[in-house]
This record gives sequence, structure tokens and C-alpha cells, in this order.
Amino acid sequence: MSTNVYDILLERGFIEQTTHEQEIKELLGKEKVTFYIGFDATADSLTAGHFLTVMAMMHMQQAGHRPIALLGGGTTMIGDPSGKSDMRTIMTRETIQHNADCFHKQLSRFIDFDNDNAIIANNADWLLELNYVEFLREVGVHFSVNKMLTADCYKQRMEKGLTFFEFNYMLMQSYDFLKLNQLYGCSLELGGNDQWSNILGGVDLIRRKEGKPAFGLTFKLLTTSEGIKMGKTMKGAVWLDPEKTSPYEFYQYWRNIEDVKVEECLGLLTFLPMDEVRRLGALKDSEINHAKEVLAYEITKIVHGEEEAVKAQEAARALFGGNMKTDDMPTTTYTAEQFNAGIDLITLLVDAKMAVSRSDARRNITQGGVSVNDVKVTEFDRVFTPNDFNADGALLIKKGKKVYHLFKIAE
Repeated sequence: MSTNVYDILLERGFIEQTTHEQEIKELLGKEKVTFYIGFDATADSLTAGHFLTVMAMMHMQQAGHRPIALLGGGTTMIGDPSGKSDMRTIMTRETIQHNADCFHKQLSRFIDFDNDNAIIANNADWLLELNYVEFLREVGVHFSVNKMLTADCYKQRMEKGLTFFEFNYMLMQSYDFLKLNQLYGCSLELGGNDQWSNILGGVDLIRRKEGKPAFGLTFKLLTTSEGIKMGKTMKGAVWLDPEKTSPYEFYQYWRNIEDVKVEECLGLLTFLPMDEVRRLGALKDSEINHAKEVLAYEITKIVHGEEEAVKAQEAARALFGGNMKTDDMPTTTYTAEQFNAGIDLITLLVDAKMAVSRSDARRNITQGGVSVNDVKVTEFDRVFTPNDFNADGALLIKKGKKVYHLFKIAE
């Protein structure tokens, strides 16, 4: 192996915390390491938040190491309290299995699972048939309740009330690491920085129970400058599934991120050389928009393929340049009867999730933040019919400078 992948991850901005920095770096530099990242199957698609860990897996695999993508068919039935203020909704086994299958299909686009180059595992295989008393004797004896209660993931929940149900989560995730160590020789767990306490539990369990070296490493979490997790919009999560978040909307999300986050995202979420990342990140004022275009294009290309990335970029450029191309734009359709009767502007904004509520829509309109077919509209009770359509037979509503939505009659 030429360049140590630890140095690559460090330079690109991934690494937040490590259990044994020097040992991990030496290990990754001298041998093929089997490592794992867990994905709890809480939805039927991965999100932009998962994408950072997927990129890390790709870097690791490209450097010759073997990833295990662990699908949380078992742990999803509990719910991880880390970084959450409320208990997770309990899901059926069938829903969880369906979600895990969707994750497998998506991950296969980024990770090569052929010829044992990577492993897909599901912790339902060992967690769902566990004997509780045996589990307590085998695993529970190695965990100090006093120590667990000092972990951030539990401290945040103590005031609202932490259930014993969730208290088990750290033991289960630690047991996952132990099982993967026994089954596949997995010696390194990676995850977001909110997983630090759980990762420490697994490292400690393997070292105590097996007497073997085990390591943990966490990545930085993608957040806005206010500390809010990135990958969320007015409509909710930014998904990797094109049916849930279109390639155009996905592109637009990254095209519109804060200036101060451009260099960080270029390092973490693209494969561009770091010299180019630093050059683009140093651009100022209006020139930073070029860097944002590159960022959006590169991420969309990795997730949705080059063809979709080109289409999204052309649609966005045409829109911003006034030469409107609407094929790939987010669109809401109504029946001819609905439009003939007239639809008020507040309803249009709320239906398209351009506003979180009717009062939010009214405020945006009265403050001059909404235009229809490039004409500012400040009357919140304004009603639109087919007579108001543009030459393309549609209404193009713009909120602020960057949010666009097309409204048409269903064919």
C-alpha cells in the first residue's frame, strides 16, 4: 500500500477521535484491515448524512482494506439514544428487513461486495435469538453502569428519562463488534462522532473478553455553522434515493450550502485532489459560486451518475441564467378542475413544502420573498388559474433567491 489511508482521511478532514492513534495508523499502513460501519435501518433509503461514512468506506476499500457494512436489523428494534432527545419509534420486523434490503442495494453502488472484497452483515442474525441470561453473563458483566452513565449519549437523556430499553443499546452495539471480530477478524469500528461512547464499549469488550487488540475511530459530523446536522431541508432529509430526493433537488442542496462549508464538503464528499479542494475553497465573494457548482456536480456524479449530474447542472444554470429548463425541477401537479377553480398562493407554497405552515407562507409572501413567473407577489390571498400560466403552461414559484418549484396541470 502506497499512501496510508489514515493520512488521506486525516488530510481530507474525516477524523475526529481515535482510541489508539499511532497503532491504528501503523496497522492501516502494514496490513489489510477488516473494519465495520453500522447502519440502523430506520428508513428505506440512506441519507446525505450517511454519505460521509460511505465516502470513508470507499477511501478505505480503495486503499486495500475490507469493509463490513453492518445492517442493524436487530438494533433498529431498540433505537440508539445517541444524539436523540426522544425515544425512537418502534418498527415492525418486516419494515426493518425491507429497509435493510434497500440499504444493501444502495451501498452496492459505492462498495464492491464481490469476491469477499467487502461483507454485508445483519445483526438480526445474532441479536434476535439471544438468550437474555446468557447475554448478561457473557457481555453484561464487562460493563460498569457508573461508567455508562457518564457517556454523553446517556447524559443527554437522563433529564427526560432514559428507558432500560435504550440503556441496552451500548451493550448490543458492543456485542456486534465482538461478533464481527469472532466471525470475520474485524478489528476496527468506524462511525460518526456521536457513536464514540458505543464504539469505546465494543473496543473495551473485545480487549477484555478476547484479549485481542481492537480499535475505534470516529468521523466529524457534517453540520451547518450553527451546529445543525447537514442534509436536512424544509421537506425533511436529503435522500440518496432519486425517487425520494430527485437528482436536481440533491444537486441544488449542495449548490446552495453556506460559503464557509464549501472547502470542508469538497474534502469530505468528493474525490478531488486536496490541492484543488484548497484552491476552490479559497475563492471569495461571487467566485465561491463556481466552487459550489463543482461541489454539487461532483457529489451528484458519485451518488446518481455523470448523466444525472450533467442534467442537474444544466437545469440549474439555465434557471439562474434566465433561460429556463424545467425538466429536472421539483414539480407539483394539480388536476385541471383544481386549477380552473383557482388555487391560492399560500396553498401552493404549503403543498410544495416551500413553507412549513400557512402562517409561514403568509409571512414570506407579505415580506416580499415570493415571486410567480418572475413577478413579485405580496398579496397572500392571490388566487391562480390557468390564465396565469407562463408560455410553458406552468407556474414557476421562486422563494428567496434559491428555492424554485414548478406547478402544472396533470396530463
